[in-house]
Amino acid sequence: MNRRLAILSVLLRYPDAALRADLPEIGRAIPAAGFRSDLAPRIARLVRRLGLGDGLDREEAYVRLFDRGRGTSLHLFEHVHGDTRNRGPAMIELAQVYEQAGFAMDARELPDFLPLFLEFCAHAPAEVTTNLLGQCAPILDGLHAKLLGRGSSDARAYAAVLAATLAEAGIRPAQQPTAEQERSDAEEFAELDAAWEAEPVVFGPESDPDKQGARAKVGAMIDRLRGLRASHAIR
Repeated sequence: MNRRLAILSVLLRYPDAALRADLPEIGRAIPAAGFRSDLAPRIARLVRRLGLGDGLDREEAYVRLFDRGRGTSLHLFEHVHGDTRNRGPAMIELAQVYEQAGFAMDARELPDFLPLFLEFCAHAPAEVTTNLLGQCAPILDGLHAKLLGRGSSDARAYAAVLAATLAEAGIRPAQQPTAEQERSDAEEFAELDAAWEAEPVVFGPESDPDKQGARAKVGAMIDRLRGLRASHAIR
């Protein structure tokens, strides 16, 4: 298994409580996974960002980045076919690639969903993975550029995942963060890393000494999520 692609697949998924609970283990796996030396700290920075602070804020940031508009969609064929009828045959063809390899898909996900695609690539033979990533490289490079173009720390953190994905095909993104952005991100990573090391990451109401207050916070989070779902922001 390609551990780097497995990590990248997970980090591109919706950052719910279950994913956040796995972040300490993911963080420990990054140094030994073999990421390129310039990419490893950028991937670790995303792990730190997701693991610290208000979980719902991280979920809302994900929705803003990936679920509101086609430009930064995580569905690969939307960048090629949009909503045209050509997308259907492309989906079927990719699903057949998965099926022929014995890869079991989650019926709730479309074949071109990037985290699912990377999960398959993590388990596929190296030559298959290289071929598929090479075919998708223009889409991945374009998505990377659009994320950088958003100009936010959240977007740059996720752009690092795209850069690391392209690296698996031996490709460097056409667009790179500016020197100022790199300095800002390095400073943020140092602060996040210090906070990560200083405080244990604990999830759920039981982590709050004021359990009643914690339950109230969770209730408010659920209400906010329901509002997002009602507006179709969350699939």
